[in-house]
Amino acid sequence: MPERNDLLRALLKIKDDNERFAELARLTKIEREELRYHWKLWARRSQLAPEGDWHCWLVSAGRGFGKTRAGAEWVRDEARRNPDMRIALVGASLAEARSVMVEGESGLLAVCPPENMPVFEPSLRRVCWPNGAQATLYSAGEPESLRGPQHHIAWCDEIAKWDNASERAMRAWDNLMMGLRLGETPRVVATTTPRPVPLIRRLCSEEDAGQLIVTRGSSYENGPNLPERFIKTMRRKYGSTALGRQELDGVLLEDVEGALWSRSMLEACREELPVEAMTRIVIGVDPPVSAKGDECGIVVCGVSESGVACVLADCSLARPSPERWARKVAEAASAWNADRVVAEANQGGQMVGSVLRAADVSLPLKLVHASRGKVARAEPVAALYEAGRVRHAGMFAQLEDQLCGLMAGGGYEGPGRSPDRADALVWALTELMLGKTKRPRVRQV
Repeated sequence: MPERNDLLRALLKIKDDNERFAELARLTKIEREELRYHWKLWARRSQLAPEGDWHCWLVSAGRGFGKTRAGAEWVRDEARRNPDMRIALVGASLAEARSVMVEGESGLLAVCPPENMPVFEPSLRRVCWPNGAQATLYSAGEPESLRGPQHHIAWCDEIAKWDNASERAMRAWDNLMMGLRLGETPRVVATTTPRPVPLIRRLCSEEDAGQLIVTRGSSYENGPNLPERFIKTMRRKYGSTALGRQELDGVLLEDVEGALWSRSMLEACREELPVEAMTRIVIGVDPPVSAKGDECGIVVCGVSESGVACVLADCSLARPSPERWARKVAEAASAWNADRVVAEANQGGQMVGSVLRAADVSLPLKLVHASRGKVARAEPVAALYEAGRVRHAGMFAQLEDQLCGLMAGGGYEGPGRSPDRADALVWALTELMLGKTKRPRVRQV
């Protein structure tokens, strides 16, 4: 045991992360196992709580950075130090607080050593350590549950995901802050991937006041602990997108002044899965002018009985041949059981219809001709978003980048030469939400 303590002290003296990790890699399997619960050995400096007098530590970084592990290890250390510790664990929902913060791969039960393993009591929403320290789980979707309880510290996970309908996220945060009144130094750690939502903007505005410390970082900083395939896939799929800068690089994206769509607007309309069943599904298609660089925009949208539309899928293709993009449209129509395929025929004329019918003669096709520019067509659709009548079933990085590049009054400042994906979405939602409908009339006899 003295030898292990000497080894531990020697390793802790190494301040440079890469140098320390190199030394750890030289240890035997038994030595690494003996030291596995010494977090300061394995953590990057950016995963350790800052020194000094701070009230809130915001870890705003890309996916896979190690934010959850940092939060769990901080809570574990605080609980070990103080047997009277009362801790709040706040997630977007109780299910997420349990599955990620407590039972997850980097959650509390995974990071605590056997001799100090807490007991999780799901029915009581409580985690209890052997020394008496306790943590209680809360849902940010139920802000009133945080009114009254008192805590020494709190860990809030993925605060950018907290539902802010009726300002629930803001009220949950405020109620938590008012309950942090035990002990001499109440503190809160918030771990999240940055998104331009009101709570994140508010916290970042407090950074200069001195009580908030922000740690920023990218997914790639944790590369040695992430699957190589994940890194390659993320770079290929999202590396050139603004959403990739947000979700992977951990950059808080600012809205482009004058754009029809804002990041905040898109975040507000996002849901994991459609809440309601779709009564009608339309696929919008913006065919490429050529096969030498243009994309074919293929976007699937639906509308529910309540009249709320939902973007279901982005099946767009880059630089496809006519046969390939037509086949992709036919496959999407079959997979989603589409009621209508709306395709712009300005550039290809009847050729567009011929190519699509060659792929599937039974395709429910409607050819449309644009009499106005892309931005002018997009303005009424953007108004639907502002009115809360459109949802997104997940994230559509390249599509959303194009939407945020469409400028009011004309012009496009997004990625690529043309907003082909955005135009396909506009055609689909125009057909679903803005098409002419017959209204009953009273006829005089």
